[in-house]
Amino acid sequence: MIGYYIIAGAIFLISSYVSNKLKSKFKHYSNVHLKNGMSGKEIAEKMLADNNIYDVEVISVKGMLTDHYNPANKTVNLSEGVYMQRNAAAAAVASHEVGHAVQHATAYSWLTMRSKIVPAVGIASKLSNIVIMAGLALSVGGSAFGTNIFLVGIILFAITTAFAFITLPVEYDASKRALAWLESANMTTPEEHAGAKDALKWAARTYLVAALGSLATLLYFIMMFFNRR
Repeated sequence: MIGYYIIAGAIFLISSYVSNKLKSKFKHYSNVHLKNGMSGKEIAEKMLADNNIYDVEVISVKGMLTDHYNPANKTVNLSEGVYMQRNAAAAAVASHEVGHAVQHATAYSWLTMRSKIVPAVGIASKLSNIVIMAGLALSVGGSAFGTNIFLVGIILFAITTAFAFITLPVEYDASKRALAWLESANMTTPEEHAGAKDALKWAARTYLVAALGSLATLLYFIMMFFNRR
């Protein structure tokens, strides 16, 4: 298990670095005020309208970087720091979340796939670690039953890892749509656009680190499984 703790520690350090960098970038670009004077809410609503989407509501939610699109009730949820703010960071986040709404409206394949496996991922994420630890404990001494339980845990963990990788094209595509629209609709100056692009780049890296960390952990568990057979 020492190897697992080393991997977990490395993932934690890298994730913390990227997370802190993201917060720093958003704080910096929150001081780059938009010359068009539009708030995150107004930008989101305009992007929705420009894409002929009129059944999605833009609402405010509490917290920092809690922004998300909810396909179940068709709402673009913007954090307090984005909803009313008028800066490059707010423009980036608001347009990115609307990018997900556009994906939903156009039946973007990766988003559709991710939505379909959400129920399975919810179950797998809750049970995988418990089943893995139970399997490891029961397999001490070469128990075949414990090894099989361990394998079930690995399969559950593999589902969450697959979800993390399916999320990557969804997030990158939403950012691509956001940046293209900000430029084509003349929502940002070159400086503001560069800031929005940089902020979204670091946001995407949080998903990339999470996916790679999950993969590294999965491969470690797989090696442990074969060593126990």
